[in-house]
Amino acid sequence: MTTKNVTIISDLQYGDAGKGSIVDYLTRENDAHTVIRFNGGAQAAHNVVTPDGRHHTFAQFGAGMFVPGVQTYLSRYMLIDPPAMLSEGDGLAANGVANPFSRTFIDRDALIISPFQQYANRLRELARGDGRHGSCGMGIGETMADYLAHGDEVLFACDLADAASAQRKLRFLREVKADALTHEFAALAGNERARDMIAAFTDDGLIDACIEVYAYLAERATVVDSGFLADLLARDGTVIFEAAQGVLLDEWYGFHPYTTWSTTTFANANSLLAAHNYTGAVTRYGLIRAYMTRHGAGPFVSESDTLTRLLPDYHNGTNPWQQAFRVGYFDALAIRYAMEAAGEVDALVVTNLDRMADVPAWKVCTGYTYTGDAGNMDTYFVRDGEKITGIRVNHNRDLDYQGELTRRLWDCDPIYETFANTGDIEGYVAWLESLLAKPVAITSAGVTADDKQRRVFSQSV
Repeated sequence: MTTKNVTIISDLQYGDAGKGSIVDYLTRENDAHTVIRFNGGAQAAHNVVTPDGRHHTFAQFGAGMFVPGVQTYLSRYMLIDPPAMLSEGDGLAANGVANPFSRTFIDRDALIISPFQQYANRLRELARGDGRHGSCGMGIGETMADYLAHGDEVLFACDLADAASAQRKLRFLREVKADALTHEFAALAGNERARDMIAAFTDDGLIDACIEVYAYLAERATVVDSGFLADLLARDGTVIFEAAQGVLLDEWYGFHPYTTWSTTTFANANSLLAAHNYTGAVTRYGLIRAYMTRHGAGPFVSESDTLTRLLPDYHNGTNPWQQAFRVGYFDALAIRYAMEAAGEVDALVVTNLDRMADVPAWKVCTGYTYTGDAGNMDTYFVRDGEKITGIRVNHNRDLDYQGELTRRLWDCDPIYETFANTGDIEGYVAWLESLLAKPVAITSAGVTADDKQRRVFSQSV
């Protein structure tokens, strides 16, 4: 008998742990009918390589779209960049994905990123100079901040087909952003990279062009109300919830201010299920690489120049906004922190195990030493004598706490333990299980679905 199943994927690191590849695998393995995006937006870079060698970097479509018939649903927690989405859809079609827009549904309450919000994001980052936050430059934070400040005055998916509403809201956002960027306009007046972005705030043609693009997207994809999701969840079969970014970048649990304006835990997915009284099976997977990575600025205790050199990423590198892609040894403290912040992790998925062959010593960070001001240490860390053995989670949405925790993490150095039997992948995975006290359900040792392996797993473990 067919039953309803939901699988939720959340990245427990700083993003880039292989969500796209795992969603593609799970879509195929479970014959899923829909992939739901439940946070983030066009900044996602979820890479999928099919067994026949096709590659696509999924940003706004669900990463199961290579499988015929699979739908994408962009929930109300998603932020949409219409020009980028149109370009991505055409790229998918050219890559053999039949009718991607006809299989794509957008919740009417999903936020729309305007060019003014995107430019504001980039201008603020440029003005920060060496103090950058590591933004992707896609306007996510600006759009969320404007929504929190102005509510219904910002753009939503339901405005895409309404030219009058879109024009009014675009003019409003242009004025709001221009007023907020007075300092940046002055500071960047002679900056070559900023020139065209600043000029865009006085270009009336940009608003007209946006309205045309919005109407075209509304014609190609389908904007739906909340009843559509209720019907999806009532269907027999499997639905996969695909997260963006990672829990260590979460807006409330990440290391502020080097974070995203997005909830990267399971919380949004849980809210969508509860809102529609979903009663089927739910499995929540925490995704980790076999080592750590971070794209952009922020504390990274186990960062290693050696590993950064030895493990260049297949699909990530230095770019103008996030800047450097950094690599380090697996950090058990950071992952245990992310697991507690995320809550309800049923099992783990470990990716990039094939890359361990390039790592000369298989080390894991199992503690920190601290070189800074020791006052109030126990507020932020769990200690065994002078050794830090855990990072305390604050569930009170306290950015002052997160900022102070971040300041202290800059003064932490790693304490490593080494896995003796280099080359024993299964032994290494078992070691990670023991360090994290959580079973590993799936391992990945390559880029395609064929490179994944399901291990014996029971939610009762």
